[in-house]
Amino acid sequence: MSLNTKFSIPNEVREVSRVLSDAGFENFLVGGCVRDLIIGREPKDWDITTIATPEEIQKLFPDSFYENDFGTVGVKTLIGIVEVTPYRLESGYSDARHPDSVSWAKKVEEDLARRDFTMNAVALNLQPTTDGQQLIDPFDGQKDIEKKVIRTVGKPEERFGEDALRIFRALRFSAELGFMIEHETQEAISKCAHLLENISKERIRDEFTKIVMSPEPGIALEMCARLGLLKYISEEFEKGIGVEQNKAHAYTVWEHLLRSLNHAAKKNFPLHVRLAALFHDIAKPHTKGIKSDNITFYGHEVVGARITRKVLENLHFSREIIDKVYKLVRWHMFFSDTEEISLSAVRRMVRNVTPELIWDLMDVRAADRIGTGRPKEAPYRLRKYHAMIEEVMRDPISVKQLSIDGADIMKITEVGPGPHVGYILEELLAEVLEDPKKNSREFLETRVKELYDLDPQELARVGREAREKNQSEDEQEIEKIKGEYGVK
Repeated sequence: MSLNTKFSIPNEVREVSRVLSDAGFENFLVGGCVRDLIIGREPKDWDITTIATPEEIQKLFPDSFYENDFGTVGVKTLIGIVEVTPYRLESGYSDARHPDSVSWAKKVEEDLARRDFTMNAVALNLQPTTDGQQLIDPFDGQKDIEKKVIRTVGKPEERFGEDALRIFRALRFSAELGFMIEHETQEAISKCAHLLENISKERIRDEFTKIVMSPEPGIALEMCARLGLLKYISEEFEKGIGVEQNKAHAYTVWEHLLRSLNHAAKKNFPLHVRLAALFHDIAKPHTKGIKSDNITFYGHEVVGARITRKVLENLHFSREIIDKVYKLVRWHMFFSDTEEISLSAVRRMVRNVTPELIWDLMDVRAADRIGTGRPKEAPYRLRKYHAMIEEVMRDPISVKQLSIDGADIMKITEVGPGPHVGYILEELLAEVLEDPKKNSREFLETRVKELYDLDPQELARVGREAREKNQSEDEQEIEKIKGEYGVK
């Protein structure tokens, strides 16, 4: 079969290969890009392996860069960086992650033998050959790709012993490609799981993120549970396995979280929404109780937000992601009865979760609903929430949006800075959240005078009550929750 009719390869990549070949250096496309070409996917990255040394590669590409210990030279092209690496031999993996020593090999087959999975150990020759050979496939990677099977190159325990992160890579590939992990490789994953203790949290976070962002993340995470890997992401997930829920749920806590995440993936939601879908009920095992023969999880959203923050911090997620997921988990239980919902409650919800995240919260709620086993994504209740949010989005929801500010209060009261300013602002906001029409300078100036005329202790009481009403009541709720985590 003609190369041009089988694979679509950018001219920039072909040009890098041509320059190497013209200089007398054998070279091949290798790894994930070849796998993706065989599958019919567009590769995200392009990797070339060659008999040339890093120094010889750089002489051919003056604008390249070489900043690692493994021989990889980055060649700049119009479509991005093409990585060019010498045929490599590796030995010794004392940290279960990186080779202790690296040397250059003489044959491409030697380089392929060090790779993780057979599907990634296929090389493609971009230059014309006399015998017409295009693919170098010593480990039957093409057959495994055709069968949709993930299998290690050689003995799986040896491969995982060299680099324990390959354990999570196998699961990630399963989720991304829809491939199954063959039996012997699964057994080795379970036996070698303890080696993940040597892997940095950042590396685990990166693979976990790729799993979460895959088309079928639930497959990989369920396999994580079955093979004893969940604790290396977080032991908190293990606690939800087998935990029954109330009649509103058809599945256990763990099953529900996976189904919620899968729906978020199906809808192609962003990372922070998918994480919130996976974490939103993580505290249910901590808050489970029985009342009138019914299973309850009072306050699980409050405790869950705190657990979520700790887990994501431990995995070294960015502050932005942590803050977003925290808010979405904390407020995923917003509202309950459509007949009792007021516009002021909706305004407070928008205030708590922020206008930027309110629609993401709706997406989490939809994923939560689908995760219970219910068929409809947007029943009447969610549609009503949606309409009410649209209605209040232009209303003031923070002190900064009031028609007067602290400086105005000090001018009206003719008193400098002090606690009274904050108390008055909180009460004004509470009244405006109830009725946005009150956000007029004339009305608020009158209320400032009335509030300042109160006894200082009474003003303090009014201000504190307004603050509690305006903001979340995490600390108060946590004190009431009897659980083993985050409630001391």
